[in-house]
Amino acid sequence: MAQWQDLLMLDSALQGRVSQLYERKFPREIRQCLCVPIESQDWDSAAVDENKASTCFHVLLVYLEELQNCSVQENNILQGPNFLGMKDYLLKHFEDKPLNLAVVLSESLKEEKKILALASEAQGCSSPATNQTWKELDNNVNELKKQTSEVKKEMMLLEFLNENLDFIQKTWLSQVEQRIGLVKSHAVVEEECLKRTNLITQKKQMVLQQISNILNLAQKIVATLTDVELPEWKRRQQKACIGSPADASLDHLQKWFTTVAETLLQVREQLQKLQDQNKKYKSADASSLTGPMAEIEKFTLSLSTKLLANALVVEKQPIMSSLPQRPLILKTGVRFSVTVRFLANLPEFKCLLKVKPVFDKDVEEAKTLKGFRHFDFNKDDSKVLDSPCGGLVAEFGHMSLKERKARTKGSHESRLLVTEELHIIKFVTRFQHAGLEFNIEASSLPVVVISSTNQGVNAWASVMWYNMLSAGEPPNLSLFVDPPPLSWQQLSQVLSWQFMAVGQRELDENQLSMLRDKILDDPDGLVQWSKFSKNENAWIWIDGILDLIKTHLVDHWRDGSIMGFVSRERTKVLLQEKQPGTFLLRFSESNKDGAISFSWVDHCNDDAHVHAVEPYTKSELLAKALPDIIYNYSLTAERTHRNPLIYLYPDIHKDAAFGRYYNTSETPATKKINGPYVKRNVIHTSENPTPPPSPPREMPFMDMDIDMDMDMDTLVDLLDLPELPDLFMYFQEASTETNFETDFVNLTCSF
Repeated sequence: MAQWQDLLMLDSALQGRVSQLYERKFPREIRQCLCVPIESQDWDSAAVDENKASTCFHVLLVYLEELQNCSVQENNILQGPNFLGMKDYLLKHFEDKPLNLAVVLSESLKEEKKILALASEAQGCSSPATNQTWKELDNNVNELKKQTSEVKKEMMLLEFLNENLDFIQKTWLSQVEQRIGLVKSHAVVEEECLKRTNLITQKKQMVLQQISNILNLAQKIVATLTDVELPEWKRRQQKACIGSPADASLDHLQKWFTTVAETLLQVREQLQKLQDQNKKYKSADASSLTGPMAEIEKFTLSLSTKLLANALVVEKQPIMSSLPQRPLILKTGVRFSVTVRFLANLPEFKCLLKVKPVFDKDVEEAKTLKGFRHFDFNKDDSKVLDSPCGGLVAEFGHMSLKERKARTKGSHESRLLVTEELHIIKFVTRFQHAGLEFNIEASSLPVVVISSTNQGVNAWASVMWYNMLSAGEPPNLSLFVDPPPLSWQQLSQVLSWQFMAVGQRELDENQLSMLRDKILDDPDGLVQWSKFSKNENAWIWIDGILDLIKTHLVDHWRDGSIMGFVSRERTKVLLQEKQPGTFLLRFSESNKDGAISFSWVDHCNDDAHVHAVEPYTKSELLAKALPDIIYNYSLTAERTHRNPLIYLYPDIHKDAAFGRYYNTSETPATKKINGPYVKRNVIHTSENPTPPPSPPREMPFMDMDIDMDMDMDTLVDLLDLPELPDLFMYFQEASTETNFETDFVNLTCSF
């Protein structure tokens, strides 16, 4: 239960990942309702033991019955969860296959832990320094609020003291004269007024000192926010844009910016009150306080300007809805969206700022790079910052670009490819409030503008490369004129993020090692831009595999069933020592569009033979899902057939790994039968590539001492008899090509 409760505390993005984890696999409502018995049982052991799986399954049923009984007793059947429906679901889907349930829950619980670990890493829990900085900021901000509150109280006391002094000066004189005489009354009044004036002066000096302390603390906080925390957030956002699980939320920053901005406004308000009191009560010390108060006012304005000038940020970078996982790629004429936020979320600022986007504002590269393209927005789309969801936000949801045609001949000749040309969008506004007046700008991360969809793959390579290399402002838009290399550590990290974003599982050390051998040839561990995205273009091959996973293999990649990146040589080494029928799934190294193959091991005469089927392409996987291909795959030889795929590497039975994905009731090739025809199915077969076993040494039959009580299997082994073929195999035509599809007739009549 503790694990599920932790998941409920995650942000919406990570909760969405948890939701995807259970999509089409197991109802999330049952996971939540049965969190106690689910998390208290050993599903890892149950996933490989049928008896344990059955026991765990029945524990869930008993727990549901108890919940149902409590619901009946409390008369809460309609308002509470549908426990009977949950029980019926479990019985329908897992009563005969409890092992499948154990596998699903075992893998799901592991993935939940990975998501929680990512959340902890993203929140900085793995970094004591970050944690300590945020704690110090919280403490300082709270202290700032406390000190400001004390100044307000002192100002109220000052107002009270000034009123009393004014009252004494105006009314006590006449009252004292009536009682003790004129001469003595002047002395008494002057003495009392002097005491109270001195007290007021002390209070004013104390208030000014308190305000100075507040501003000194605010200066420290503002410097931390604008010079440390904000740049670090922008760096986290950069990485999040290219797939990193880094936390790019603005909750902490908005809280700190808002509190400090509110404090600075209140300080100015208290200073104004102090000036008003001096004028109202004609304080004798007003002239001596003018200089210090002016300095404090100037200091306050300076801090306010620095804070608020940095408060406008691009919360959601430019992104097209057609490429939701690949922001910063824009296509001319296609709508994209971007969101800006003002971090100082105060009511005084609501609807105060009107933000206007400007494309390539003050970009030097537009003047210095030959052939640099120019773009305009299709319409003027200024927005007023409003607070619809707890923040001062403007969402530009209908933006699009058009290219400004070049006027001079030959200006299209550029040193950069279209997918290497970087642009920015700036958002500008004018801040005017309470004597403050200045311009504010916020810039998007560099974007790549394409004119054709097929440029998107190379554009994403540019986006990844730039954001792994470049940080800080101003952006280096001419980076690809002479692109610096990436270290293998940087490249392997960003590649791993791509697989996490697409398939919810990162690359492990073995997979990265294979990619390193394929991509890296530099002794210093550096990868050149041309090596990655131009000449040999390893990225095109990797992107084809990412698309293959996204469209056809996401469940199996997430489950860890696909080894994927493993060389032919390594495949042979891994399988040779395994039991016959062990297979693994690997990506094709030659198909640039993305394809997957399986290799398996057979044994003959004590020799191990490793074979690989011709890779399955996206179009083939669209016709038949990979689990069904594995389930139905068959080798043929001399009228016999068998499925050589038994154990997924290292020793997981294929039904345990893929059973819940089988579509045995209706395959894509099943057709509706009309007339007198018999239904047929498409079966994936190959001719058996393993050499037949050596024939036994000839000997006279009469010399064989056969025990007539021995079982039939032993007798067959001794006589080296072939297996009896299944009846339908008599109707199979010989196949000589690997991965050949043969129609088998399902005979329903009896002979």
